Amino acid sequence: MGIDKESDAETNLQIGPTTLGMVRIYVEGAGIELPMDFEPDEAREIAEEILVAAKRAEAMAGRQGEDK
Repeated sequence: MGIDKESDAETNLQIGPTTLGMVRIYVEGAGIELPMDFEPDEAREIAEEILVAAKRAEAMAGRQGEDK
């Protein structure tokens, strides 16, 4: 599955600090539990990437709305 392909998979996403000072992104669903721990600086970089992707998605949705 690619990043641009739709999916019907349902997952649970949790994000929070760990007791060891890391930031944990925890994904759970369909028999999978995936804890991913990041240093705070890495977590900030991920957050920035998410914000950039959100802005690009909004721009793409705006362009698609103009085509209708």
